[in-house]
Amino acid sequence: MKRTILSFVSILALSGISYAGENTDIVDIDVIEIPTADESAFYVGVGVSGATVHNDNNAEEITATAVVLQAGYQYNRYIAIEGRYNIGVDTSYDAGTLVPAPTYSGDFSSGGVYLKPIYPIGDFAIYGLVGYGGVMLTNLAGGDAVVDGLQYGAGVSYQVTETISVFADYTSLYDDKGFDYTATLDNITADIWTVGLSYKF
Repeated sequence: MKRTILSFVSILALSGISYAGENTDIVDIDVIEIPTADESAFYVGVGVSGATVHNDNNAEEITATAVVLQAGYQYNRYIAIEGRYNIGVDTSYDAGTLVPAPTYSGDFSSGGVYLKPIYPIGDFAIYGLVGYGGVMLTNLAGGDAVVDGLQYGAGVSYQVTETISVFADYTSLYDDKGFDYTATLDNITADIWTVGLSYKF
């Protein structure tokens, strides 16, 4: 009796498998492939910035308007590496509380290489800048001053077309003691605000 029941169950199971197999022959599933755009690209840009080098101890301050040159490579939607060089074109000086007040007729420049994490939101993107760079002031009382170190910032961009975007950001260029001129013992901060236009190849 047990063998009869087992044989009956086996026949039903095999019939089910056979039926399922027959069904798979008539089921036609269309797989739609969604193309993904290649987000990697070289890009260049140009912009204008306002830079400030400030002595926290005596309020001495150098401000400059600069032209910004930008070049980078975007690996994907979320990460890029970027280099920038800022060339001062109009520099002004405030002696702060220094007496007698010195004069300054030099220029500001800076540059850096940054890792650029990106968070896209539609045509907009929020990004950070973390890297290494330097600041140079020419024709100071003791000659030229050059310092380098960690630089960091953040910004936002908007994709106008597939190849053109506009951006605005802030970068901390320097925040430490030991600036390379008479203020070696003072705390110096250097910051820059930038707006510009980028072109992606």
